[in-house]
Amino acid sequence: MFGKKPKTESHATLDITTEPGVKNEANNYYDPNLAIEQPYQYDDLNVVCPPHTTERRLMTKIDFRVIPFLCILYLLAFLDRVNIANARSFGLVKDLNLKKVEYNTALTIFFVPYIIFEIPSNIFMKKLSPRVWLSGCMFMFGLAAICQGLVKNYAGLLATRFFLGLFEAGMFPGCFYLIGMWYKRSEAQRRYSFFFSSTTLAGAFGGLLASAIGKMDGMRGFQGWRWIFILEGVLTCVVALLFFFMIPSFPEDATWLSSEEREYVKARLQADQGLSAAERKITLRDVGRVFKDYKVLLGGVMYFGLIVPAYGYAFFAPQIISTFKYSPIQTQLRSVPPWACAFGFAMIIAFLSDYTRHRFLFTIAPLSVAIAGFGILITVHDNVNLQYAALFLVAMGCYSAMPVIVCWFNMNLGGHHRRAVGTAWQVGFGNIGGIIATYAFLEEDAPYYKNGYSICLAWLCLSAASCCVYAVAVVRQNRQRDKSPTDLGLTEYEKTELGDMSPDYRYLL
Repeated sequence: MFGKKPKTESHATLDITTEPGVKNEANNYYDPNLAIEQPYQYDDLNVVCPPHTTERRLMTKIDFRVIPFLCILYLLAFLDRVNIANARSFGLVKDLNLKKVEYNTALTIFFVPYIIFEIPSNIFMKKLSPRVWLSGCMFMFGLAAICQGLVKNYAGLLATRFFLGLFEAGMFPGCFYLIGMWYKRSEAQRRYSFFFSSTTLAGAFGGLLASAIGKMDGMRGFQGWRWIFILEGVLTCVVALLFFFMIPSFPEDATWLSSEEREYVKARLQADQGLSAAERKITLRDVGRVFKDYKVLLGGVMYFGLIVPAYGYAFFAPQIISTFKYSPIQTQLRSVPPWACAFGFAMIIAFLSDYTRHRFLFTIAPLSVAIAGFGILITVHDNVNLQYAALFLVAMGCYSAMPVIVCWFNMNLGGHHRRAVGTAWQVGFGNIGGIIATYAFLEEDAPYYKNGYSICLAWLCLSAASCCVYAVAVVRQNRQRDKSPTDLGLTEYEKTELGDMSPDYRYLL
C-alpha cells in the first residue's frame, strides 16, 4: 500500500544479530559493517532482506496489518469526541436546559483527564501491550458515549464528558507512538497522515451519520441527539471487542511476522534511528531526562498552537454553518465537503513530504492556507459562498499541518523511552489548546464570531513561529554534531540510552 521499490545493488549488509556502530553519511546514523560474498536483496539502508520476501512486499504486509485498524480506532474515537457538535444541532442545549457557557464547559471538561493521562497512558501501553490497552480504552470510551445519550441534566453531561476524555487519553499518542515504532523516518509521514486523516473522515462521516440518525427523533421516546450518542457508542463497543484480537503489537512481539521478518524490521529501524531499548521499562528518571531537552518543549508549543483552530473548527463548524441560514439537516450535510477536501489535501502534503524527505516547509504551507481561511472569515460577512469556501481552507490547512507536526517531532525522537514520553507530552500539552477552543466561539458572538476567528489566527501564528524555531534548533544541532568528533568512546548501551541525543544522531528537517 505504501511500500517503496527495493534496491538490488550489492552492498555491505547488516548482520541482524550484531550491534552496528559506525556512522553512515547516507542515513546519518549507523552503518552496516559486515561484508558478504553473494548478492542479496537490500533496502535503501543497505540492510539485507529475508530471502523469501522483499522490502516492498513486507512493508505492504505491515501496512495492511498496522494502519487500517489504528485508523478505524481513531476514527471512532474522534467521532465520539466531536459528535456533540452534531447533537447540538438537534436540540441538545434546549433539552438539557443548558445556560450561557454550560455547553462550552461540557466541551472543556473532556480535556482535563485527556491532558493529565497522556504520558501515563503511553507507559501503560508499553507495559500491557497495544492490543490490550488500546482495545480496552476503546470499549470504555464507547460505553461513555452511550451514557452521554442517556443523561438527564447538565451534571450528567459533565460526568460523561469527563470519563470520555479519561478513556480517550491513550488513543492518539498511543497510536502515533505505535506507528513510529514500525516505520523509518523517511516513510512515516504518509502513514501518519493517513492515520490522522481518520479525523477528517470522522468529521465527514459524522455529518452524514448525524443527518440520518437525526430523523429518528422521537423513536422509542428518545430525541434525535440522544440516538446520535447511543448508536455511535454501540458501534465503538462492538468494534473494540473485535479489535482485541486484531490490533498489532510492537515489532518485537509481532507473532504474525516470522522471526526473520521481525529481525529485519528491527534492523532497518535500528539502522535508521538507532537502538530502541524496547526491552527496558520506562522509569520516572527517563521522563525527567526527556524534559531537559528544550526541543521537546518546542514540540508541545507547535502542536498547542494548532489545536486551538483545529478543535475550534471540529466543535463549532456546524454552528458556524448554521449562521448561513441552513436547516439542521442541511447544516450537517454541508459540514461534510470541507472534511473530505481536508483528507485529500492532507494526503497530497504527506506524499510530497515523504518524497522530498522534508517536513518544515510542509508545516508552514498548510498553516498559511488555514490563516488565509480565517482571514476571510473574519473580514467577509456578506458573501455566503466565499465564507463557506473559507471553511474548506481552514479544514484543509489545519488537518494537513497537524500530522506533519506530530510526525516531524515524533520521528526525531530516538528510542522507545524518549518517543513514548515525548509523543505523549506533545499531544497532552497541545490539547490544553482544546480548552481555549471550547470558549472561542460563544453564542453571544454569533453570527460573525470575530473573537473566535481572532483567537484562531493568533494561535496559528504561534504554531508557525514555533515550527520555525524548532527548524532552526535541529539544523543548528546537526551542524554542531557534524563539526564535533563522534568517537567519544560511548558504548552501544550508552548510545541507546541517549537516543536522539547521541552524537551519531542527525535530525530530519
